[in-house]
Amino acid sequence: MGRPRTFDLDEALERALHVFWRKGYEGASLSDLTDAMGINRPSLYSAFGNKEELFRKAFARYVDGPASFNREALKQPTARGVVERLLFGNAEALTNPCHPAGCLAVQGALTCGDAAESIRQELAQRRTAFEAELAQRFVRAKEEGDLPDD
Repeated sequence: MGRPRTFDLDEALERALHVFWRKGYEGASLSDLTDAMGINRPSLYSAFGNKEELFRKAFARYVDGPASFNREALKQPTARGVVERLLFGNAEALTNPCHPAGCLAVQGALTCGDAAESIRQELAQRRTAFEAELAQRFVRAKEEGDLPDD
């Protein structure tokens, strides 16, 4: 039986999120991550798996937290409300001094080489899926008479 954890998983994940957000997936070294998280490598592997799994968990936290305005936008009752929520949400997220600059989905994929191709592809697929959801939302707005057919 291993020793009990001496660190807060949520806090460590939040810190890892910020490292990935600032440096991207490949730019974030294991030393950067463990230093920021205040843990050693065995603890990282034990708690989060490998770097790729840690990134996926951090990205899920990002989607549910700082980028949750995207999901909220799709739920707005009008097309105008959708666009307003996306624009204001992006403006708030990109200017929040508590967050690193930019978008984690973009930052995470910018410098991905061959070794991180699966991360780059996953981020691209997530972006494409959101674009499809947004397009479908506007089709619905046309069907409901909220937007003109043209």
